[in-house]
Amino acid sequence: MAKETIEVLVEGGKATAAPPLGPALGPLGVNIGQVVMEINKKTGEFKGMRVPVKVTVDKSTKSFEIFVGTPPTSELIKKEAKIESGASNPLAEKVADLKIEQVIKVAKMKAGSLLGKDNFSRVKEICGTCDSMGILVEGKQARQTIADIDAGQFKDKIASGKTELSAEELKVLEEERKRLAKEMEERRKEYETKAKEIMTLMEGKPASQIRSKMREAKIPDMIIKELLPEEKAAAPGAPAGAKK
Repeated sequence: MAKETIEVLVEGGKATAAPPLGPALGPLGVNIGQVVMEINKKTGEFKGMRVPVKVTVDKSTKSFEIFVGTPPTSELIKKEAKIESGASNPLAEKVADLKIEQVIKVAKMKAGSLLGKDNFSRVKEICGTCDSMGILVEGKQARQTIADIDAGQFKDKIASGKTELSAEELKVLEEERKRLAKEMEERRKEYETKAKEIMTLMEGKPASQIRSKMREAKIPDMIIKELLPEEKAAAPGAPAGAKK
């Protein structure tokens, strides 16, 4: 039997017959409407995220199979946390807080691509990713939550694969997300004020020295780059300091 496989990225639950899916399926003679409906059914839980999908079509019978991958772990975590990006400085900034149930949910969704051989090791793996993104788990640094898991906390929830949260728990998480977002905005303003003070005090000095002073003051690189962009490299043969 002659089979052909196409691979596309679609938004979860919102696949259409438009490019890239429709044009790729058209020549195979398969019922595009049925394929789209099946893809949307299988990717609905990934709403708002780009999902890798494989469609294998038997060209002789026009039957098809759909294989749905999962978005990157970081994307699933951001969805659970309801944030657009992780912290630029995870050690100093915390952008969200997750319950262990949400971590278990992500671990289950990514089970096939994680290194862990059981639920406990996979949940700890997801906690590790949260830690690198500046996301708390159960109100504390994710690395501490990993230690708690090793000490036996959350044993029953992880063993049973519990992923449901009550309306009250979700409300508390949303309030915490807003609090952390406000805290980050206030800290950003403090960094910007300090950076501008350094720029004023060092006015006329080389930009490299000013950047160095800002880093000594532990101002995040993202803010330094916004306030003091890197100069363009000089053209070949141009005098030092010349711009393109």
